[in-house]
Amino acid sequence: MDSLTQACLGAAVGGAVLGRRLGRKALLAGAVLGTLPDLDVLIDYGDAVADYTYHRGFSHSLLVLAGLALLLALLSTRLITWGNITLTRWGLFYGACLLTHPLLDAFTAYGTQLLWPLNTPPVSWSSIFIIDPLYTLPLLIAVAYGLIRGYRPRSLTWGLALSSAYLVFSIGAQWTIDTRIEPLLAERGLENAPRLVQPTPFNTLLWRVTVIDDTDHQEALVGLFDTRPPLFERFSRGAQYEDSVQELSSGRRLYWFAGPFLSYRTQTSDEAVELIATDLRLGVPGFHPFSFSLAASNGDGWAPITTRLLDERSAGSDALALLARRVFSPDRRVCPSAFASTSQTASTDTCQSHQE
Repeated sequence: MDSLTQACLGAAVGGAVLGRRLGRKALLAGAVLGTLPDLDVLIDYGDAVADYTYHRGFSHSLLVLAGLALLLALLSTRLITWGNITLTRWGLFYGACLLTHPLLDAFTAYGTQLLWPLNTPPVSWSSIFIIDPLYTLPLLIAVAYGLIRGYRPRSLTWGLALSSAYLVFSIGAQWTIDTRIEPLLAERGLENAPRLVQPTPFNTLLWRVTVIDDTDHQEALVGLFDTRPPLFERFSRGAQYEDSVQELSSGRRLYWFAGPFLSYRTQTSDEAVELIATDLRLGVPGFHPFSFSLAASNGDGWAPITTRLLDERSAGSDALALLARRVFSPDRRVCPSAFASTSQTASTDTCQSHQE
């Protein structure tokens, strides 16, 4: 989640644990601890793919953060003599502020390595967008009220309860969408195909469904209150380049991080042909922010290069306006590709197939 949300969550849980003894200091310390794991973005791991895939790594490990919480609790017990705070209470304070950060991140689609250093794939439950005002606002209001008026346990309780209830709602909404599309995928023989069901930006009413269909991937937008069946749109994912990417260490790292939700293509840059991999999980067709140049053609094959993140275009106001209209119009059917170009039909009865 974004830094503001993590700071508010840390402040709220910190205030709930030690607010009675430390007052505003508990909220401020909790906010700092709540954002601490994201400082790993300052680390340069050597290239773009490494920076991308090692983020939310050791600094988001439950094992590492639990150890750090214990260490801080021991130091606080020795160094802070006022307040009559026990080791158990300090441990609960540090543990709650630090561990809730990666757990919340795991509800997004990016991927969080909760069990680092174990070589397990990142956890991504994908039930909430990385920025969601309806999750953040209850926490923000509760924390702001506490900072202005002093420790207020009831406001913090309400803030945490409402934000947690919204998170539970997002899981239920995701399950509802997944259950609704299962029969449609079974009709297409795709019931066992890798699929990802995640919310579109800033809400949990409209969901994006991505299904890997051998050499292609199919996309659909499904609203929680839709009255018409969704339209699936087919896109080529450049599967002919997949084996070449898997021969690269950076390509294998990306696949470990994003699973099968990758597309591939080539592009000419400075008279060189480069091999590109795109993470399909983030963004929408036409607006995928994480595309990486992995290799350059040497005539006989692909030579690894220092990977770099491509400067892809971001969603404009027209795309966001179309998204907002679709969220609040259950009867409106929109093809996923409509967000990529305002010249494409936004609402149709059939979606097209797109080739690279």
